Amino acid sequence: MKALGSNHTDCAILIYDEAGNQLGSSKVISHDRTNMRVEVRDLPAELSIGSVCRLLILTSPAPCEYSGRIAGEGSKKIIALYHGREKESRQAARYKINTTALIENLIYNGKAYPLHTPVVVELINISKSGMRVRAPFYAFIKGDRFQLRMRISDTEKLLIADVIHHADKDNAATEYGCHFLIGSERAV
Repeated sequence: MKALGSNHTDCAILIYDEAGNQLGSSKVISHDRTNMRVEVRDLPAELSIGSVCRLLILTSPAPCEYSGRIAGEGSKKIIALYHGREKESRQAARYKINTTALIENLIYNGKAYPLHTPVVVELINISKSGMRVRAPFYAFIKGDRFQLRMRISDTEKLLIADVIHHADKDNAATEYGCHFLIGSERAV
């Protein structure tokens, strides 16, 4: 399991309950690969010592998912990890995400072209290989490639994705299924 041996220090992390409802986000402060524990900056109030949660650690180039149990080590906020793996396909469990992002550039022939007005999108869910976003009605078409900037905790993630399908929800918004091509992150 490559995910279990990766170093997740400084990565953004999304925290979910066992049913898959997003409880919050945080940042990994340290990662003890020997004992499979991560120290996080903040834990959602719903979690206490012994609680079980699901995690999506936003590593590059692909997120890793884990199940974990909240452990007590003094004042540190620790999650003991188990059942970790890199997400394998878009058919695997998708993680709900409640945040907005900004699309500033369209990509054509490998070159970024700035949009006159950046498009604010709502992220609906995310997985290793892609995401679903809600954007203004018919803002993009199948095959469009764009650069998306999102911020989780104090980590900014820049992703390049292709629109692979869309579904009109109403006359105000369209949901787009997108496939990741590349991603990077930096602390802000």
